[in-house]
Amino acid sequence: QVQLVESGGGLVQAGGSLTLSCVASGRTSSRCAMGWFRQAPGKEREFVAAITSSGGRTDYQNSLKGRFTISRDNAKNTVYLQMISLTPEDPAVYSCAARTHGVMSAPALNYDYWGQGTQVTVSS
Repeated sequence: QVQLVESGGGLVQAGGSLTLSCVASGRTSSRCAMGWFRQAPGKEREFVAAITSSGGRTDYQNSLKGRFTISRDNAKNTVYLQMISLTPEDPAVYSCAARTHGVMSAPALNYDYWGQGTQVTVSS
């Protein structure tokens, strides 16, 4: 079992930045590939970014490249999502997910564990 707890969401002005954190607990958490997903009201959940268990490779939704950065610190069992230049298109509940297979993946169905999510709101 892997438990995930996100934090760092909140209200930010358009153009501002936020860094989300996801703390993982469980014996195998450091061997998991991790992903960030988001879901806005009335929309389907969408892939944001993923990172391999070692942190050596990352993947992003194409439209978010350059603004969002995923990273991890396995010593702290924490995955981060740094977001800059936030726009009114970015508000959503952001959730992290863990995949026991160490290879990163975009489809949400490939992830085994999910956090509760943290709300990101952007004011214009």
